[in-house]
Amino acid sequence: MGGTDRKLTNIDAPSAHRDRLSSVDDDGKRVWVYPRKPKGRFYKWRSWFSYLLLALMFAGPFLTINGRPLLLLNIMERKFIIFGLAFWPQDSYIFVLATLTFIVGIILFTVIFGRLFCGWACPQTIFMEMVFRKIEYFIEGGPKKQRELKAQAWNLEKIIKRVSKHGIFWGISFIIGNTLLAYIIGIDELFEIITAPVVEHKTGFAVMVLFTSVFYFIYASFREQVCTLVCPYGRFQSVLLDDNSIVVAYDFVRGEERGLPTKAENKNKDLGDCIDCHQCVDVCPTGIDIRNGTQLECVNCTACIDACDDVMDKVKKPRGLIRYDSFNGISKGEKLGFNFRNVGYSVILLLLIGFFFFLLFTRSDVQTTILRSYGTMYQELGDNRYSNLYTVRVLNKTFDPIPLRFELLEPEGRLTSVGDQMIIEGQDKAEGAMFIELDQAQLTGTETKLTIGVYTEDRLLETVKTSFMGPRN
Repeated sequence: MGGTDRKLTNIDAPSAHRDRLSSVDDDGKRVWVYPRKPKGRFYKWRSWFSYLLLALMFAGPFLTINGRPLLLLNIMERKFIIFGLAFWPQDSYIFVLATLTFIVGIILFTVIFGRLFCGWACPQTIFMEMVFRKIEYFIEGGPKKQRELKAQAWNLEKIIKRVSKHGIFWGISFIIGNTLLAYIIGIDELFEIITAPVVEHKTGFAVMVLFTSVFYFIYASFREQVCTLVCPYGRFQSVLLDDNSIVVAYDFVRGEERGLPTKAENKNKDLGDCIDCHQCVDVCPTGIDIRNGTQLECVNCTACIDACDDVMDKVKKPRGLIRYDSFNGISKGEKLGFNFRNVGYSVILLLLIGFFFFLLFTRSDVQTTILRSYGTMYQELGDNRYSNLYTVRVLNKTFDPIPLRFELLEPEGRLTSVGDQMIIEGQDKAEGAMFIELDQAQLTGTETKLTIGVYTEDRLLETVKTSFMGPRN
């Protein structure tokens, strides 16, 4: 049997689950959850999908595009590489738009499909249920044996099992932490930290230990409380889900009233298909009873579906007493349909995705700033001509050196760069200077707007706006 260590009390009324967490007792103390190992078609599909995601995650730091990391999020050096493209703080507007797109996507996805992401793709669920929990089952056995091991005195068997389990947990946490760190500093620098003496990389070693400790604490101790206490996603359900949202749900129309027909007290009752076997509760990793309806703790992991389907097969009743469905689908037999809110979110999401990719693919290879040199005035050249001195700062967002030239596009005038042609190395910055000369006929007062083209060979990379200072008319 699985479940929790909490005994049922008079507080466990039909609505008690709305007022308390299943993993907290009457005194507010933590109740350890001992779920039974799931088995069934959904668990098998989730396992294979999890293995795919895990393979992608652990392979990610080693994957490259044209010799560049697939993904690098170096916050310390403000250096970001996504799908082989370099991004800088100057591209923050793209990240802001990507964040908005992600949030709207989560809202839309949750409105229609509930917490499908939590059960199938969330890293917390994948690591807990598909890695650490399986190791725990292998070493300590099922829920009954885990309880017995906890209760027994310390002996050789308990020491071997506990040391083995937590040693493996620490080792896997070390791998997870270092993989995450590789996405931040790069696999080459991580390998250098690992292989070099600790005194040469004290900060890197400290971060490595910190990451490992955090993950070990989460998966060895904190566990499902990440979902119920820390993650805000479950709380979003109250405002995002409606009666048409697809969730893991118990068919109360078909299932009630619960009970075994073979029991004497149930012979004259009109029983539903639920035989009250408690299997759906025993396999739940957060310790809830799905028959009480949608709850904050439910991560839609489908373990209860597999358990219930197995029982239905044994009692020769149709599967699907617990299934993916909506409240209206169960109570009214309605099919999933699109309402105004779903359509509105979808349109907004498509517009944001389209605009995001537009900005991504039209992003300039360089970021150029051209400003009049600080503290300088215009110079009179004679023949009613004037000049201004400008400071040029250019950031090369690519990985290759770029030779640049500048051309005054509007108004008509003369642009002269100071020094040799500017060549900027990949992912580097450079500064230069230039003079711009205009006839008095081109001036529009003390501030004349200029448009300058930035070229590499004959290709226009971007246009830059600045101003020209002249005398008062």
